[in-house]
Amino acid sequence: MQYTEEMILQSKSGYCMPFEEQPGKEVAMTLGYGEQTHPSTGEKFFHHGLDFMVSHYPLSAVASGTVSGVGSDSIHGIYQTIRYGKYEVIYGHLANVYANFGDPVVAGQAVSLSSDRLHISVKFDGEELNPLEFLTMLYGNIKALKHQGRIGAIDIDDFDMNIATQYDNDREEIESLMLRYLPLYMDDLRHGQYALSPHREQSLRNIFSLGAMKRYFFEVMPSMSNPLGISQRSVPLACKVQNLLIGDFLDYLALRHNVFLSTLNEALKKKSTATS
Repeated sequence: MQYTEEMILQSKSGYCMPFEEQPGKEVAMTLGYGEQTHPSTGEKFFHHGLDFMVSHYPLSAVASGTVSGVGSDSIHGIYQTIRYGKYEVIYGHLANVYANFGDPVVAGQAVSLSSDRLHISVKFDGEELNPLEFLTMLYGNIKALKHQGRIGAIDIDDFDMNIATQYDNDREEIESLMLRYLPLYMDDLRHGQYALSPHREQSLRNIFSLGAMKRYFFEVMPSMSNPLGISQRSVPLACKVQNLLIGDFLDYLALRHNVFLSTLNEALKKKSTATS
């Protein structure tokens, strides 16, 4: 497809790809655009997008836009549509949605979470496009902005968010538990079926109030890996927040699912369920 000047995606906040590959893991495209063969029945059918094997990946807005639809159907399950000018990008097979209908979004903002896979389809002015061509254009925009050194290019390497916490020895196990249980945790919080302890909630309020007072937030361009735009000087604050949030997630697992870290002894397990 030949992109005309009208089709160049304009974005004040820069550009971002829909998801980031995790270290050491290459993302596989399981179904392409156009005529395909069904893997089970062998029947030919037309696939109106791309499918990727990205289990419980955070998904980001690709540019400045607005959520124009959230719904569910029998083909793609929970889906989210975001309008960027005349473009509409649809994410399907979602486990959770963070940006709802009418919400404005910016490049790199986390807007939803994939389930066991991700479907992406794209339209321009109502006409369906091959998403690969759209993603290629996005990638070119990102590279061009970085080459020019212009503000708005999404660069997750500007700030190392690999912040040490008191849970680092159990990091791999916690990340594995989050892939499985984080959507349930977020749903229970949203529906009021689980709540942070008053002490933990107050601690978080105090930390964010202090951060706002010292102007820690939005010092750099926000991105999916750094949504508050914090800089290196706010690392101690970020460490405290992570300790509180990870601790609450582990308390939730113990209380609601009777799941504990493998390094936790029986005495600590009993104490965890008693105090949660």
